[in-house]
Amino acid sequence: MSEYAIQMKAITKVYPNGTMANQDVDFNVKVGEIHALMGENGAGKSTLMKMLFGLEQPTSGEILINGQPTNLSSPTVAISKGIGMVHQHFMLVPSLTVAENMVLGMAPTKSGIMIDYKKAVAITEEYSQKFNLPVNANAKVMDIPVGMKQKVEILKALVRGAKILILDEPTAVLTTQEIQDLFAELKELKKQGYTFIFISHKLNEIMDITDRMTILRGGRSMGIYETKDVTPEEISRLMVGRDVVLKMEKEEARPTDEVLRVRDVEYVNEWGKKMLNKVSFSLRKGEILGIAGVEGNGQKELVDMLFGFNHPNAGTISVNGENIIGLNQRELREKHISLVPEDRMLYGIAADATIEENLISDRSGSKELNNGVLFNMGAIHRMSDDLIRDYTVLCKSRSQKIGSLSGGNIQKVVVAREFSNDPVLIIADQPTRGIDVGATEFIRKKLVELSRSGIAVLLISADLNEVMELSDSLMIMHGGEIAAYFEDTRELSDELMGKYMLGIEHQSPEEIRRVCHE
Repeated sequence: MSEYAIQMKAITKVYPNGTMANQDVDFNVKVGEIHALMGENGAGKSTLMKMLFGLEQPTSGEILINGQPTNLSSPTVAISKGIGMVHQHFMLVPSLTVAENMVLGMAPTKSGIMIDYKKAVAITEEYSQKFNLPVNANAKVMDIPVGMKQKVEILKALVRGAKILILDEPTAVLTTQEIQDLFAELKELKKQGYTFIFISHKLNEIMDITDRMTILRGGRSMGIYETKDVTPEEISRLMVGRDVVLKMEKEEARPTDEVLRVRDVEYVNEWGKKMLNKVSFSLRKGEILGIAGVEGNGQKELVDMLFGFNHPNAGTISVNGENIIGLNQRELREKHISLVPEDRMLYGIAADATIEENLISDRSGSKELNNGVLFNMGAIHRMSDDLIRDYTVLCKSRSQKIGSLSGGNIQKVVVAREFSNDPVLIIADQPTRGIDVGATEFIRKKLVELSRSGIAVLLISADLNEVMELSDSLMIMHGGEIAAYFEDTRELSDELMGKYMLGIEHQSPEEIRRVCHE
């Protein structure tokens, strides 16, 4: 029996367009360890894992699973070799129950036709107990908390016989308590001989949960390290090639006039569930107001209300004293409201368009970029080149398709567009999710810089470190309501935040009313 669950030897991947994603990468993971895979967006992590899961094929190199040379020609082959992948964005069907999701694609049947639901529940409960991952087999996925969805994804892989699990940003949407529970479960599975590849940009978690790490930069391996032997600063330097500021320092906020005013906003979704219940708050010039909460507690619906994707059933929303309910996105942008959306690929960009086209998409009708009925291409090129330079977007040229960039550089294009159009209000929804430490540092600094110049910033983030470090004041949402408000985040702990996020504690109406500054 080999001591290595995975040996990827001299792996090179060159795409047909000539892009080299990986070059002579060695990636060796021991049986029964939790091994971190680190690197900036575009460093080659995703490509390497796609090859391990059979989604891509290496141009050259060799892959051994448990010491045996293996041709991972498809995900089906990878699963048959005991490899499972838990994706960052859950691959669950919301309208189905946990049990139905658990057996999807391998469902037990009655008479070879109908799904044997009773047996699906029995399988779910058996694996849930066996691996100490408690889930509600009969609950619909749309109704369960995000922490349970994570457990369902892991159980799905285990049910299919996985002994090696690839975990892609597994804590991105979890609270502190849920992360602690997940880590305890991973450590228990490790004792039973399960092997984990842990992909995360959260250095504190890497230090806590992993045994060893492989660091990639520019498609090459920077080496394999014992986690206990390296510091977060050294890891960042190996990933980025320079020193990175891991803790954000900022001047004290001096907020002035009210910019955003939200009063008694309510929203009931298409299934009749009340997602927002009398939400009221104010945001002022020169202030970063953070919103924390477990996903599914009204944050998405609130952003939808603020940027015209949906309309509240009750309540008022105004910016600089003017009602914005009912305005479309163009009208909101004319009022200098900017949005960095939660899902950059779905709402932030047109993937098949060029970088330049994406950069001007919110201002293509402006006088500065037009000569009568024709575009002023010189002005457009200059503006695009300036933003690419100022926001350090790594690309070949402004005419490159944006979809070919790494996640971090796509996000830089989005923030370059949203931050550069003279905003009075920036709604930043998960602005650094799934991007590397270098791009994260850049975007966080920009948010602080813009707020200190007098712009109002509403920051929605599931990253507790981010929301605590950047926010001047902080709201916590639970069950579609504001569960807590803190005027100063400096003395706030992860544990206390977690209690409010999970609904264990709730401030009094008097304490919460301070969020309105009235």
